[in-house]
Amino acid sequence: MDILGRALLDYQNGKYAEDIITVSSLEENGVLPLPYLFRSYDDMPKLEQQALGMCQGRVLDVGCGTGSHALYLQEKGFAVTGLDRSKGAIEVCQQRGLKNTVQSDFLSYSNETFNTVLLLMNGIGLAGTLKALPEFLAHCKALLQPNGQVLLDSSNILYMFEQDDDGGYWIPGDVAYYGEVRFQMEYNGKKGPVFDWLYLDYKTLAGYAETNNFNCQLISEGEHYDYLARLQLT
Repeated sequence: MDILGRALLDYQNGKYAEDIITVSSLEENGVLPLPYLFRSYDDMPKLEQQALGMCQGRVLDVGCGTGSHALYLQEKGFAVTGLDRSKGAIEVCQQRGLKNTVQSDFLSYSNETFNTVLLLMNGIGLAGTLKALPEFLAHCKALLQPNGQVLLDSSNILYMFEQDDDGGYWIPGDVAYYGEVRFQMEYNGKKGPVFDWLYLDYKTLAGYAETNNFNCQLISEGEHYDYLARLQLT
């Protein structure tokens, strides 16, 4: 069930009445405001703006959603392709004027290569788990042209866990890595499937990147445990 796509299409077509509710293994209920997903460049976080300014050549915007990042790049003259597994999201991108779109799971897409693979709004989270991260990075590598780059933002969510008096954190014993989270979306009374999502602290990202033949560079850090990084082939 395309919960995200249904919600985005409603907003795009003037039927906005509620936001997406998210339930995760970290908290009971959260809210994903639909207007935020349609934000302009001026309303984007500084890390996203910085990433867009670093794009080069042909760009693949992975998990493009409403196409806000891709549309900005298209306006700047980039050859950019928006990729999303959500049929509704791709329909919204097309309605908003994005010229090149692909409805596909990321790991199933291999038609072209790019100078920049863009993974914003924690797009690296699509890997789902640490165990699956090497395959995800290998696919990024396969989509890159020589001297290409991966630009991504993510967050260290350790702060969300209870801290004891000795400075340690209480991590559930059934969790392989504290950044592995399970999510479910709900919209208009309908619930989507439960899915895995990965948040990576920078040190862990750098370690996996090096193991998978990427140079990893910390570009900048945000105000709330988030950061922007660039991966380049060694």
